Amino acid sequence: MTVTQDQVLAFAVYEIRLLLAHHLGSDDTPDPAVRAAAHLAYALHNHADAVLHGGTFDPRQAAEALSAVDRMLATNFQARLSEATNHEA
Repeated sequence: MTVTQDQVLAFAVYEIRLLLAHHLGSDDTPDPAVRAAAHLAYALHNHADAVLHGGTFDPRQAAEALSAVDRMLATNFQARLSEATNHEA
């Protein structure tokens, strides 16, 4: 069985989504980071599933999913993605 690095990372996102599922929409989660992680993983789990099954996804749609999480939770995931992928020195 040959597994790609993309599939390994996609598997991790998918599994994290399953582990944190009970924190979705929950205002009673004491740690806001756990709630944010749950929503982040949920926002990307369909994209991860596509990669696990040998498919692809539109990165713009994934970035829009991050924006939705940012609006919902006042996070800055999309800006951090942009910063992390900015390869200009």
